[in-house]
Amino acid sequence: MDAQNVDMFLMANAKFLEGHQMYQIRERLLAMDESRWKMLQFMQFNDPVIILIVSLVTGPLAVDRFLLGDIGLGVAKLLTCGGLGIWVLIDWFMIMGLTRRKNTEKLMMALY
Repeated sequence: MDAQNVDMFLMANAKFLEGHQMYQIRERLLAMDESRWKMLQFMQFNDPVIILIVSLVTGPLAVDRFLLGDIGLGVAKLLTCGGLGIWVLIDWFMIMGLTRRKNTEKLMMALY
């Protein structure tokens, strides 16, 4: 893979991914076959800021968890009304990091 394309991809998507994983992601992108490049260009990532806003607005309804693909946790959060509000407060602080981790996992799965 061309180093310039890899650097452009990382600059465009850095806010969606975990910062401490960037070196590993860059190395895997450089080792990747050219035929898979189109697939990566069309990959959609969840925006951590948007997920945070959704979490702030719809806290006990667990829409944030459903958007991230945590169906089981979403159902549990919905049935407990956000853990009586405690779970909602915890998610407000942790949801952006969780979104970046899920995006990084999604990218890593695509690179293998």
